Amino acid sequence: MNSFELNKVLGALLGCVLITLSLNIAAGALFAPQKPEKPGYAIAVKEGAGEKAGPAAAEEPMEAMLASASVEKGQATAKQCGACHTFEKGGPNRVGPNLYGIVGRARASEAGFNYSAAMKAKGGTWTFGELYAFLANPRGYIPGTNMTFAGLSRGQQRADVIDYLNTLSDSPQPMPKAAAAGAAKPADAAKPAAPAAPAAAPAMKH
Repeated sequence: MNSFELNKVLGALLGCVLITLSLNIAAGALFAPQKPEKPGYAIAVKEGAGEKAGPAAAEEPMEAMLASASVEKGQATAKQCGACHTFEKGGPNRVGPNLYGIVGRARASEAGFNYSAAMKAKGGTWTFGELYAFLANPRGYIPGTNMTFAGLSRGQQRADVIDYLNTLSDSPQPMPKAAAAGAAKPADAAKPAAPAAPAAAPAMKH
């Protein structure tokens, strides 16, 4: 290979290097990533997500939820309890006791079931309010209970289940009534005062 051909090869290589370098510089100028002011990932947060829930987010009283409860929805929700409980009258105990007649029944009183010491010590009766609180967080309400169910966080779900359980009885319990919105005002205070009668004009002598 003579010097002329060698110069042509070297020139071609040098040209390729220059073109590659130019393309690299141009690409860097066009697609340079924008560096954040602070390291980390930017997370889009919906406006108002960090604000505390207002009064509208508060649940209704238990009595109001029971008044609008659905037996059908409660039965559907209670199916997840079927692995540990039976619901029919005279049904056997499983991991948990039979639940027929549970509403209004004395706590830890189902014959033939070995209750935990915590459940026995709690005592009392399975009222609507007791069941409502227990189903929200069994282990939080009765620490030491053997029940491993995590609970139902939604109040309406608990009301539906309790409404269904109340039907599983020879004598279902009457639903609790919601507390009155306010005390009734006395009748005298509610009525406006009667206007005073005008004074009689003096009699004219003739």
